[in-house]
Amino acid sequence: MTPDVRHTQAEHVLEFPGGYTRTTGPVIGRFLTELRDGRLVGVRTAAGRTLVPPLEYDPETGDAVTGEFVEVGPAGTVESWAWVRAPRKGHPLDRPFAWALIRLDGADTSLVHVVDAGDVKAMRPGLRVRPRWRAGRTGHITDIESFVPEVARIVSEVRTEYRVKPGLALARFLEGIAAGVFVGCRCGSCGKVYVPYRLSCPECGVAITEEVGLPDTGTITTFAINNLPDPRAPEVPFVSAYILLDGSDTPMIALVGGVPAHEVRQGMRVRAVWVPAEERTPSMSNIKWFAPTGEPDAEL
Repeated sequence: MTPDVRHTQAEHVLEFPGGYTRTTGPVIGRFLTELRDGRLVGVRTAAGRTLVPPLEYDPETGDAVTGEFVEVGPAGTVESWAWVRAPRKGHPLDRPFAWALIRLDGADTSLVHVVDAGDVKAMRPGLRVRPRWRAGRTGHITDIESFVPEVARIVSEVRTEYRVKPGLALARFLEGIAAGVFVGCRCGSCGKVYVPYRLSCPECGVAITEEVGLPDTGTITTFAINNLPDPRAPEVPFVSAYILLDGSDTPMIALVGGVPAHEVRQGMRVRAVWVPAEERTPSMSNIKWFAPTGEPDAEL
């Protein structure tokens, strides 16, 4: 019977006993020597371009390089990249990373190396990176363990506790908020209605004595979409807006909820969403946010 060889396998190994060995020459040798000392260099061409990593000949003309070495970097810019989600044996890192083309500062060509960004979302063309050097360097491209993003932001925990004792005007306004009413005031000179309540007119400078109760509906005059978390916000992104309460001449700032952030617009009619009456205190936290009323937009 003839043996069936269709499903047999033969194991082979390609190996250079003792390792593949070549002389580096004066150009590549200088580059590797500088790596061992924690520096990055390129070589000049006759046309004035700086090649990194150095080559012995100008790839555009074929002419020999000048032999003039120039220190570059150490920082650089990612030009393009490919993400490795599942590193394999032999890869430079044991966690997800990016292979990237990196243009070192002062270089005219790009270097292929590893970027340890931590997350694929951190990678982008234009990302600024710096080398992370190994402690024991030998004169090899792996003397750079990887490139890492430059520090572009920091997160600092900020918390302070303080007490505010309201004056007469603010106390009166917060009393109204506790009762579910916006308390404003009308200037006897110019007739403008202000909310929150205040004791003097900022335009006329005269004392205000007339109190005005305002409804909890109004119109968005301008707004901002926020992408940083806020414990008061219903979700992220959320909207903070200046809302002109009906009957008032000055807008007040508040959160907007009950509508996707991208649908908020100037002129949108909104109404305050209050916490249950039994939970209210003399605090603006009685108002969760303002939500759309469904009415047609107002003209501003």
